[in-house]
Parts: sequence; C-alpha cells; structure tokens
Amino acid sequence: MLIRERRIYFIAVVITMAAGLASRRYGDMLPVFFHDHAGDALWAGMIYFGFRMVWVTRSKVWAFLMSFVFSWGIEFSQMIQMPWLNEVRSTMLGALILGHGFLVMDLIRYTVGILFAFVIDRYFLSNRRSSYEH
Repeated sequence: MLIRERRIYFIAVVITMAAGLASRRYGDMLPVFFHDHAGDALWAGMIYFGFRMVWVTRSKVWAFLMSFVFSWGIEFSQMIQMPWLNEVRSTMLGALILGHGFLVMDLIRYTVGILFAFVIDRYFLSNRRSSYEH
C-alpha cells in the first residue's frame, strides 16, 4: 500500500514540477497574473507533495507544516549573502531551489501553493487512495 501511495505522490511531484518549469519557460504565453505568481506557488506545492512522498506515513498536516518551514526557510535564507552561496544561486539548479532575493510576495505565493496542494491531497488524492482499499 505504501508503494502505491508513494507512486501517487511521485506523479504529483512530477506533474507539479513540469507545470512549474513550463510556467517559467512559457510564461509569456500565460495571463500576466499566472506568469507572475504560478512558478513559486507550484514550487511550494511540489515541496508539499515531495514531503508526502518521502514521509507517506506522516499526516497531511505534518507535511503542510514542514512545507512551510522548508519553503519559508529557503526564502529567508536569501537574506544571507555569502560568496559561496551566491555562486550556488548563480547556477540554474541553485536558482530554482534557492532563489535569488528575499521577497515577501514569495512567502504569499508559497502559502497559496502549499494550501492548494494540501486541498488537492485532501479532496482528490486521498479519495483516490481510499478507492484502492475497497
């Protein structure tokens, strides 16, 4: 049963990651609101699904809280400007994970993304899992 649940969350991570990367790559084709906000919200949603995938036996609330701690921690870490850390941030992967500069708006985007992922998990992924049990 745990393998099946992990598989569902893995798929959610991949879909969310693909949507987030697509929002960055093709953002000019999106409405301005989505162009400006979707990438960070999707990143945070991916973090939530990642926590659920790795710690599938933990509660949704635990994953919800850990996603906040992780994503907000990353955002606040952007206030730290050390040469080696800035060098990591200058790479594509480093920028995708660590970002560049602290923005309060990013905290709002992360909050929305985590809430959205939590709702999807609670009302859609959980229902799907319970249908496997019958």
